[in-house]
Amino acid sequence: MPVRTHATARQLRLGTELRKLRERAGLTSTEAARLLGTNQTQISNIESGRVGVSAERVRTMAHNYQCTDLDLVESLTAMIGDRKRGWWDEYRELLPSGLIDIAELEHYATALRATQAITIPGLLQTAEHARAVFRESIPRLMPHDVEHRVAHRIRRQGVIFREGAVPYKAIIHESALRMQFGGVETTKAQLTHLIDVSHRENVTIMVIPFEGTSFPISGHGVDYLYGLVPQLDTVVVDTAYGGVQIDAAAKLERYRLVLDRMEQVALPADASRDFIHRIAKTL
Repeated sequence: MPVRTHATARQLRLGTELRKLRERAGLTSTEAARLLGTNQTQISNIESGRVGVSAERVRTMAHNYQCTDLDLVESLTAMIGDRKRGWWDEYRELLPSGLIDIAELEHYATALRATQAITIPGLLQTAEHARAVFRESIPRLMPHDVEHRVAHRIRRQGVIFREGAVPYKAIIHESALRMQFGGVETTKAQLTHLIDVSHRENVTIMVIPFEGTSFPISGHGVDYLYGLVPQLDTVVVDTAYGGVQIDAAAKLERYRLVLDRMEQVALPADASRDFIHRIAKTL
């Protein structure tokens, strides 16, 4: 197969998981190539996502690596297929690659969980709220760059509004609800939007009030994207330098525990909706 000029997030992840299987088996890339009847360069290209790989070859590699987790193997093969352009590809020349990657990962996730302490989670933002947030970027964005990012963010929200939308749970700190990005009217509209969206069957919004119990948090926004099997979960941490993807098993487990703890101290969904309504009435 020809070498790709750009590997997508899922293609990169497939290669990463195949590398993990090889390393767990204690094989070098040269030894893996010998078992597969190819060369070390081909193995390196597969693991870096630079070349495609067939489902049959993935199964063969998993067999060579003595992987007995059939659910994982079949989930890896499900990541293969004809390269279909997603809507996010329209933004590939307009936005940083990290924003393109998260849109692709969200599209294929089986469930989503997020937490924010300062801003509303991106999948729940109104266009005006998102626009106000992007205008505060450092360094400053040009107006047309702001609009590209707003449009991209709104299209990302299709994952929770489309037919067959995946479950989405957002844990929001009270401070994020009170931050007035864009002014009072924009904030009121944003809170009303949260209340409306919270009535959707697939959406759960939980609020941690100032008076709540302490909880573990790094200060960064966290998006937890569930894969077909737990090994294929992904965490995206929102930092000042862009989103950082995490897929190491120990770190995934840590973020699951952090989010579980935050849920434990958050208000239930109905009480959270009432809490948001009370804040909106004070504006």
